[in-house]
Amino acid sequence: MPGLPGGFPSVLNTESSWTGQDFSLDSHKSILNLSAADIKELENALETFKNSGQDGGNVTRDTFKLPVLGDTLRQVSQDVNSGRGFAVVRGLDPRKYCVEDLTLLYLGIQVYIANEQGRQDKKGNMLVHIIADNSTAQHAEHHRHSTSSITFHNEEAGDVVSWLTRSTAIAGGKCIIASGHTVYNVLANTRPDIIRTLARSDWPFAYPRFHCRPILFNHQGKVIINFGRAPLLGSAAHPRPEHLPALSARQVEALDAVEAIAQATQLEIQTQAGDMHFINNLVVLHRREGFVNGEGSHEKRHLVRMILRDSQLGWAIPDELKRDWFDAFEKDADRAWHLEPMPEGFFPLRINTN
Repeated sequence: MPGLPGGFPSVLNTESSWTGQDFSLDSHKSILNLSAADIKELENALETFKNSGQDGGNVTRDTFKLPVLGDTLRQVSQDVNSGRGFAVVRGLDPRKYCVEDLTLLYLGIQVYIANEQGRQDKKGNMLVHIIADNSTAQHAEHHRHSTSSITFHNEEAGDVVSWLTRSTAIAGGKCIIASGHTVYNVLANTRPDIIRTLARSDWPFAYPRFHCRPILFNHQGKVIINFGRAPLLGSAAHPRPEHLPALSARQVEALDAVEAIAQATQLEIQTQAGDMHFINNLVVLHRREGFVNGEGSHEKRHLVRMILRDSQLGWAIPDELKRDWFDAFEKDADRAWHLEPMPEGFFPLRINTN
């Protein structure tokens, strides 16, 4: 059996190499429960920022000062960017705040986790609303708007992905994550040939534009994983164009192996309204279980997603991914901050699979 690609480690002995069982009896490792004092500090910072008359896009560590909680959140940032790769900040009650204030609190907390915010599509949307929407067939089948379970994947860009849970479904909808480094270790030990397949540059991604690149990278001492099945295999909402090359049997086997190992080692997090999830998008895979909404507005799953990068703790990005990172974080283009879901013209779905 062929060995690992040159330079790839035989094992990753890192804090980011975990399984769901590592946290099942010790949830405090991954959840920061805000105290009454923390919430008071946040509300004071919120009022100070609002009194300054600035827009939400101007939330920074200087304009949203958290002299005590900020230090704790910077430790959470270390955990997300350089440690286990994920965290949950819990304790805010969304029903207590108007949508503008809740969004500012979200921005104020996350700027301490990662201080750079990215555009998520060509329209410049900074906030992406993940809600059930069956108004059209494409909406109902799109990852962002379906109620079905979806497979493990990464977002196309962003060192860190965050979600604010404005409300939860009456059943299902758990956030499910898995360590890409644990997947790597299992494959490196049992199927190094699959590591070689994942590291090849011949994976034909159809979206957001056709391009070939690896799924797995060993870049400046860090093993990085970045992929989604829909851009590679197509989906009901994103049929694969017939003129593009199809995946080989070897590539399909590799994707199935990643999915199987991720599911076997996954961590399920029962989400609560007000939760803010942060995951390292270069290490941690995520998926969603299917869900059922209720009739009331507070019984319908509504997440607000952002993609982030920290100027101090951000990783070096492989050349093959730099275009997407440039478009998200550096491109001189408009940024749109829609506090509520908008029609498709404001949120293009056709070339954005997530």
